[in-house]
Order: sequence, then structure tokens, then C-alpha cells
Amino acid sequence: MPTSPATDTPLNAALRPIAASERVFSWHEHASLWFSLGVGLLVMQVGAYLVPGASSRDAALAIVLGSLLGSGLLAWTAQLGCNSGLTSAGLMHATYGSLFARLPVLLNVAQLIGWTTFELVIMRDGTAAISQKSFGLALDGPLGLALCTLVWGGVLALLLSGSMTRLVRKIIGRYGLPLVIASLLWLSWQFGAQLQTRGLDTFWNHPGDGSMGLLSAMDLVIGMPVSWLPLVADYARHGKSGRGAAGGTMLGYTVANVWCYVLGVVVASVSAPDIDLVAALLLAQGGLIALSLILVDEIDNAYGDVYSAAVSTYSMRPNWSVRRWSLALALLCTGLALVLPMRSIEPFLLLLSSIFVPLYGVILGRIGHGVIDSVSRQKVHYVAAAIWLLGIGLYQALTNWAPAWGATLPTLAITFVLARLTRQLR
Repeated sequence: MPTSPATDTPLNAALRPIAASERVFSWHEHASLWFSLGVGLLVMQVGAYLVPGASSRDAALAIVLGSLLGSGLLAWTAQLGCNSGLTSAGLMHATYGSLFARLPVLLNVAQLIGWTTFELVIMRDGTAAISQKSFGLALDGPLGLALCTLVWGGVLALLLSGSMTRLVRKIIGRYGLPLVIASLLWLSWQFGAQLQTRGLDTFWNHPGDGSMGLLSAMDLVIGMPVSWLPLVADYARHGKSGRGAAGGTMLGYTVANVWCYVLGVVVASVSAPDIDLVAALLLAQGGLIALSLILVDEIDNAYGDVYSAAVSTYSMRPNWSVRRWSLALALLCTGLALVLPMRSIEPFLLLLSSIFVPLYGVILGRIGHGVIDSVSRQKVHYVAAAIWLLGIGLYQALTNWAPAWGATLPTLAITFVLARLTRQLR
């Protein structure tokens, strides 16, 4: 095992560059992974939140611009992770110092546990709805919901017991991706036809109720790719080239994010106001099959969250292996899904953005173009830490006092510039 040149003690495997033999992902495997991770019922649900708060034009523009900006940040971070060979925790250590980095790493683990719990709840509720629609089997009671949760938690644990790289290369790329694309095409055809029947001009010119402007809608769109920022390096470090990691990540996630957000807007626009997304999808012709395929694909989102959370946890407590941490976290998330109700996720997304937008503004400003020392010999990089905390305060202030301006772009720009200007101050 490699050792630290300063102490001759073994290095934590999550905080040192990955070996060349483990770099197996080509650009199309990055694209397959991030398209699959970008597709989900949760993304469609957030898309449905955009209307009627924003007008149809503002919602469409926010989806395109927000997806490009958010995916661009993912791609940049993917290239950084691939070129350095470091995990997300490793990038945080290199930027903020070995002691202070534990704070953002812990926050990342907490948000990944939250996302996984959300995913399990979505899969549970979707399964209950499908069973009622297809077989007349009511699983929406406490016992039925608990059973569905345990089944999906068991599937998640089974996947986590295998190899991450094999899952991405063999299962997602070869089998899962074509089925998910087919289901999205079918749903787009069905709801696009309903939209055309109602009148495309009527939809396009539909005004919002004024509760959400263009920039605030962009914040909500960017919130989804930003939530993946603390994960992307954990997968990109397995890439063969930084350019391939960046290009594949950008292409895959942009297409998936735009597609699912737009589909969510369209479904919300043609459905009754009091109907939920899953019920609306089931009412479409062939919606049962399409929804089932998307539901199966949802498990890889939960997998991605738990695997990255395990890598981050391992970086702090390497006494357990990544696989062992993965199984323990899957068990924890399953337990939380059994007791926590599903609530509005808009505040949750914006809270995550307030933490991780400035966090990665500093990381990209500090080491986005430079050589990274994978082992931080300083416990706290005070300037970097101060800029991050300042960025969190700025994001929250803009969100509460000037929501029409948006918070993501100003916070990202200011933290990036400050980090860039002060990167020699260690």
C-alpha cells in the first residue's frame, strides 16, 4: 500500500489517486452512467413544480439553460476527478485541509442518505400504484408499503454487494439504457400527443402565476445536477481520459435532465391539477410498462448515492471496507424510508445548492486547472474554508431577500473568483 512521504504511514485508499489498472471507463460509459443517473421520477416531479409558478416559456428556457450550466459543472468536476484520480473526499481534502474537509464530507454523506431515502420512497409508492392498477392489489397500507420498501432495499443491497465498475459497464450500458430510452420515448409520444390536442400555442403562451421567475426557476433546475457534484469524481476517477470523462458526463446528463424536466412540465400541463405524477403516467396508454421500466432504472440512482456515501464514509473511517459501508448505509436508508413521509423536496434541493454550489465554486477555483497534492499536509486551509462559509451565507441571503435575481449564478461566480484570486494563500 502507498505511504505518505512525510510519515511513512499507509495512505487512505479514498484519499490517494486511483491505480491505472482501475481506469476502465471510456467516454460512452460515462455518458451511459450519467444519462441513467439523470433519468428518474424525482426529476420529473421537480419539473412539474415549475408550472404554473413560471410561464411555459420561462420554464423551458430555465430547463435548457439550467441543465447546460449544471451539466457543465458536473463535466468540469468529472475532468478534475479523472485527471487527479481522486475521489470527491480527496478533492475536498486537497482544497480545505485534512481536518476541515471532514465537515463537507459529513454533509455530503448526510445528503446522500437523504437522497437514497427519497429514492426508496418513490420506488415504494410507484410499486404500490402499479400493483393497484395492474392487479387490484392494495399495497398502500402500512404493511404493504413496508413490504415494498424492504423489497427495494433488498435489491439495493444486492447490487451493492457486487462490483461498481461491472454494474456500470455490463448492466447499465448494455441492458438498462436502451429500455429506459424506449420508455421515455413512449411517454413523450403519449403526452406530446395530448399536448398537441390541447394546442401547442396555448401551452407555449400560458402565463405563470408570478410565484417563480426565470432565475428562480433556473435555481430549481440547477439544484438537481448540483446535488450530484459531490459524487461525480467517485466515478470519473475510473475514466481513461479527462476529456472523455467530461464529454461523456456532459452529454449524458444534459440530455437526461432536459428530457425529464420537460416531460414533467408537459405531464403537469395536460393532467388534472389534483393528480400526482405517478397516477398521471399510469393513465397514459402503455404507461404501466414505461413507468415500470423507469421505476427499475430508479434503483441505479439509489445505488449511485449509497456507493458514493460509502466511499466518503470510508475516507473518514477506513476500518471498514467500502462494500461493508455500502451495505450498512443501505440498511440505514431502508429503515429511514420505512418511517419518514415524503414531503416537498423544493426546500431540500435549494438547501443542498446553498451548501454545494459554493463548496465546488471554491474547489474549481482553487484546483480546477492546477496540480493537486492528493495528501493535504495542512489541517485547515482557512481562506478556502472562509470563502465557502461566506458563499453559503450569500446563497441563503439571495434566496430569502432577492429571489428574483437567482442565487446559484452569483454565488458560484463570487466564490470561484475569490478562490482563484487567493489560491496561493495556504
